[in-house]
Amino acid sequence: MSVFPDGTLPPAPDAGAGRRYQVTHQTMYRYSDVVTSSYGRGFLTPRDSVRQRCLSYALDIDPSAADSSVSRDVYGNISSYFHITARHYRLNVTARSVVEVDAPPPALYTAGAASAPWEGARPTGIDGALAAEFTLDLHKPEITDAVRRYAAPSFIPGRPLIDVLTDLNGRIFTDFTYRSGSTTVSTRVAEVLEAREGVCQDFARLAIACLRANGLAASYISGYLATDPPPGKERMVGADATHAWAAVWTPTGEWLGLDPTNDQMVDERYITVGWGRDYADVPPLRGIIYTDSESSVIDVAVDVAPIEGGVLDA
Repeated sequence: MSVFPDGTLPPAPDAGAGRRYQVTHQTMYRYSDVVTSSYGRGFLTPRDSVRQRCLSYALDIDPSAADSSVSRDVYGNISSYFHITARHYRLNVTARSVVEVDAPPPALYTAGAASAPWEGARPTGIDGALAAEFTLDLHKPEITDAVRRYAAPSFIPGRPLIDVLTDLNGRIFTDFTYRSGSTTVSTRVAEVLEAREGVCQDFARLAIACLRANGLAASYISGYLATDPPPGKERMVGADATHAWAAVWTPTGEWLGLDPTNDQMVDERYITVGWGRDYADVPPLRGIIYTDSESSVIDVAVDVAPIEGGVLDA
């Protein structure tokens, strides 16, 4: 059975209703000189799975694109392409969606593969064939001796998988400082380990490197974190911004999602846009411009708001 790295199984008819969110993701580029042509591609459309449904989606581009298209990559993520030929000094890309997310079943993190020894979650045989590529290091290796040393205390032989994940989550949360602007998308895991600071994408990539260093299949997931948590839950770091976390394959065909930025396992507050082996597989936006501009400024604003009465009857 094919499975999805956000911890869900493939879409099924008549999936139960859940918690609804209105997501607005606006990216504004400003240039010091005119841009004569701009090509862009990004992953901004939330995915569908058995626990998540994208009920509506719209992408607004100003100036209007002369050419645009939508496609899917090898992992099934939805990619939007656009080409702007009108001369412009600023570019505004706004994605709006309504997404419904179900809470994970209670047993997901307490029974089955989660409670079995972590060594048994290494992909083997036919069932693990599709997950095997998620055990591999990146083209510029991230699995260093320093990563292995950092991971080692969590991976006690015979320890239940969920205990390994929660321990690794907690250690990264405690050992590293969340500091916006301290890293870039090009920052290596080794640099994050040395600096002991970063942002969500750095902490997700560190967790992934630790998991892969021990033979587990781990994916990088890009998405959003709900701004307004359910009753009794604290507001979490990463709200009002794009967010990133990791997920681990299990032999039962499920992927267990973990968020080291907030020291918790993934629940109905997490909205998945896309996944891959690394950030470079699912960047929100990237592109090429033709201009004599010597400087540019980018402003990103994300709002994830629960819709009034968003908890629906099944």
